[in-house]
Amino acid sequence: MTAALILLLIQAALGATDNLVHHELQAALPSRPGARGELALHAGRETICAVLFVGLAWLEWRGLWAFALTGLLLAEMAITLKDFLVEDATRALPPFERVLRTALTVSYGAFLALLAPILARWAVAPTALAPTGYGLWSWMFTLASFGVGAWAVRNAIAVFALASDGAPVSAAPAEGTVLVTGATGFIGRRLTAALLAQGRRVIVLTRDRRAARAQFGPAPLVVEDLTELPRELELDAIVNLAGASLAGGLWTKGRRRALLASRVETTRRLADFAARLARPPRVLVNGSGAGFYGDGGQMLMDEEAGVGPGFMGELCAAWEGAARELEPLGVRVCLLRFGLVLDWAGGILPMLAAPAWLGLGARIGAGDQWAAWIHRDDAVRMILAVVDDPRWRGPINAVAPGMVTQGEMTRRLSAHFGRRAWLAAPAAPMRALLGEFSDLLLASQRALPKRAFDLGFVYMRPTLESAFARQSGPLRLPAPDTRNQPTDRAAMAA
Repeated sequence: MTAALILLLIQAALGATDNLVHHELQAALPSRPGARGELALHAGRETICAVLFVGLAWLEWRGLWAFALTGLLLAEMAITLKDFLVEDATRALPPFERVLRTALTVSYGAFLALLAPILARWAVAPTALAPTGYGLWSWMFTLASFGVGAWAVRNAIAVFALASDGAPVSAAPAEGTVLVTGATGFIGRRLTAALLAQGRRVIVLTRDRRAARAQFGPAPLVVEDLTELPRELELDAIVNLAGASLAGGLWTKGRRRALLASRVETTRRLADFAARLARPPRVLVNGSGAGFYGDGGQMLMDEEAGVGPGFMGELCAAWEGAARELEPLGVRVCLLRFGLVLDWAGGILPMLAAPAWLGLGARIGAGDQWAAWIHRDDAVRMILAVVDDPRWRGPINAVAPGMVTQGEMTRRLSAHFGRRAWLAAPAAPMRALLGEFSDLLLASQRALPKRAFDLGFVYMRPTLESAFARQSGPLRLPAPDTRNQPTDRAAMAA
């Protein structure tokens, strides 16, 4: 039995690696509505694994129980095979995930081969769940059972949360063709739904056509390369939200290069594409971040503030610099510097909410670092305002006016669930362990949305309390603002 348990532990380690690296960090399945079916399969399989881990660690399944255990093993196998089919149909798998899939299949087959004679022996014994134990192995599997069980609960919650990716969109008709990069991301998918609700033609540029089709269906045109689009395309706007996840791993030199390339190179390809069009697009809405300002401490920063020190400032400045390469073409360029984007349908809010709901909300460091944020619906409405209103140009702090510190955000989120935030995570160990990656949690950006105020933007969710409130009606988008629209490209470039 020990040999079978060793193989099962290897299976658990490989499965955890696959979940963390591919399902969480790369594909971000728990925040993708198109992945609900796959997440449901994962939750079912992980529930079975949690039972198997603790059951085999402490019990002998004799008599009829042996047949019940065989049924669980066969169910796990069937779910895994179905999961393989769903993965192949809905997204392109990276090579390492295919290697892990093969290793998981081989190790599971070897485990079943070792377990088969044990099951046969148990099957002829009187029916009983007989207590047993395998020393340290039993305790290791008990810990693994809790871990995989927690993952099952998390995926089950995601299945229900993704049933509605925000409120329905109610919008006045609008015209034009919009190219969206990063459309399958957290902001991008809500934006794409809003654009389609307005009746616009939407083109989605993605690395994975299957994943985009699974998420959006046939409505938008999906391309994997800009060369698929003709020179004669009449494009009104580009919304550029593409970029590898900042939270996808520690900021090693290789990771920094990947984060820069995913933003800068994509934006430069958009500039080359715009240059070859017979008529360049009217506007580029380029995503950026409040991290542009670095760690500003308690300083209040509007759009006139310069780039701050550190990798985040370097990354945002390089991204914005690449976007400005479209300006000589007569394209109006607007640089939206987003804060944390909040919504219960995904992103960071559900991750912050889980410990807060358990009463484990924690102040990070001193807790006095400012956390710039915006609700996802306001982020989408701001992007649409940029597309339609030529007054929006240059850097814009895409943040809500209800600025709070990290400690205050944790306290209010805990209070939302009737809990207290009483824990604290010291800054020094985090910096020692995570390096500059810890800036995502410890850097302070007290960003003021001065330009948005000057342009008359009205927030639907201006305070944290309004951001935490569940949707109660459709997201209403205003009609496009056509005031002072330029009548020719020269006026627009002025």
